[in-house]
Amino acid sequence: MAGNKNSGSGGKRIGAGRKSKPLADKILEGNPGKRALKKIEFENGSVDVPDITLSEFSAPSVPKPKDYLTAKQKQGELIAEEVRTEVWLWLKERRCDHLIPMLLVDQYAMSYARWVQAEQARSEFGSLSKHPTTGNAQQSPFIVIAQNESKQALNIWRLIYDIVAQNCTVEMKIGMPDKTATMKRLLGHL
Repeated sequence: MAGNKNSGSGGKRIGAGRKSKPLADKILEGNPGKRALKKIEFENGSVDVPDITLSEFSAPSVPKPKDYLTAKQKQGELIAEEVRTEVWLWLKERRCDHLIPMLLVDQYAMSYARWVQAEQARSEFGSLSKHPTTGNAQQSPFIVIAQNESKQALNIWRLIYDIVAQNCTVEMKIGMPDKTATMKRLLGHL
């Protein structure tokens, strides 16, 4: 039975089908399909950009964050600005900073920071809490918050990573920015 226009069923599903290969892989394989590769064109034609490393960038090259990313928190430390800087520098190293809207980077940074905050609260207060009316033990609300924020951060990261993978001509090397400094600081608080 064919899908009905009014019922919202049938038709192409978002994200369905075979995923396209990253641009760098197509270039490495010599473009076996022989179709024109979609590359970003610069104003004066093709530009030979030298290899760039993270050490060549400093925090001033990162756009100024919105106030909500640096707002004082009642509980714990919000690391959104730090995550945002790491992601921005990661994008810049792959020459894809102009492809990702800063709003998307900000959303990822906030979701990641809120996930960290919820996990810190869960570690501090435990996995059980007292129900406000009955006084019985119940699952900590921080568990649900952490799960939701983790899921949201992962979904946003997939969007960012897909855009970078489809447009990046340099080797991707790693999937996500290095969070070792963030994690070391986080573990020091626990």
